[in-house]
Amino acid sequence: MSKKVLLLHGWGGSDFPHWQSWLAGEIAKDYGYVNFLKFSDFDAPKLDIWLDELKKALLDFKPDIVVCHSLANTLWFHLCQTQSLQKLQKLYLVAPPSLNCEVEELSEFFPVQIPHTLNAVNTLLVTSTNDPYMTTKEAQELQTTLNVEMKILENAGHINAQSSYGEWKWILQDILQIS
Repeated sequence: MSKKVLLLHGWGGSDFPHWQSWLAGEIAKDYGYVNFLKFSDFDAPKLDIWLDELKKALLDFKPDIVVCHSLANTLWFHLCQTQSLQKLQKLYLVAPPSLNCEVEELSEFFPVQIPHTLNAVNTLLVTSTNDPYMTTKEAQELQTTLNVEMKILENAGHINAQSSYGEWKWILQDILQIS
């Protein structure tokens, strides 16, 4: 795979057995280009620090594809509001939290406005019918506002290890099909 894939985790990280750590390994084992960025203090995230780390990773790695999970989606929205970026070939927004999330530890990330551009040629929003951090109605409203394609997973929770998303072959195959 010649495309560069940047994986961005959310609050608490995405270490094994999370699907993002599995995906990083799958891409790397075939000599693919992957950067599984580890944000500072992911149990107590700070917006300004995470934004700086993301900007540096984008500048250094220059990804073609970005895969955001959970709080990383919110981080991406903040970035797109404050900085002009080179367009990605594809952006995955997996299990974003509500735009008005009220988790105290994440308060400096919210509320967040939807950016005018996501800086991607193609974007796929991936949500679940029973995500505890975003209702199906909120997901549909986000999809409509962003005007992007959406894949809805049935009873997939927050699409993480706790909801049995360790090995997730669909996302690997979808990424490998990007030319």
